[in-house]
Amino acid sequence: MNTTSPVAESADAASPAIPAAATTQTARSLLKQFQQQFPAFRDCLPLAIGIDKQILARMPELDRKTMRTALGIHTGSLRYLRAMEKATVRFDLDGTAGAEVTDTHRAHAKETLQQRFKKEAERKKLERDAAQAAEADKLRQEKLLLLASKFSRNA
Repeated sequence: MNTTSPVAESADAASPAIPAAATTQTARSLLKQFQQQFPAFRDCLPLAIGIDKQILARMPELDRKTMRTALGIHTGSLRYLRAMEKATVRFDLDGTAGAEVTDTHRAHAKETLQQRFKKEAERKKLERDAAQAAEADKLRQEKLLLLASKFSRNA
């Protein structure tokens, strides 16, 4: 009995050199499957603590490492962190409200977002500075060439 999802089947079709039995699902394709199957993932709701156990209870054939990587991608996304920053309640796989989100977890989401935005701003500033330095160097070279050509004609 084949229990692979359409997402897993499309991943198998993309890599025909590997036998179907040896193919493992990627974390991103597994996350897409979660988003299709579970409202909590699709709607990017704050997940219940221990959601991994709920997933494994419904999908015991899953590779735990791949599942944890998929969960990490999901919970580390900007969309999820923004939802967690303002959340008051966590949800199970079906989207049913459960335990409250603690102030500590909200603060962690906010801090993580701030760190990401700060890193992105620093990266963009470095890119701008590098572009400005390259432009200044280009202008300097053009001026030197102009001066060299000016003095070589008069000599």
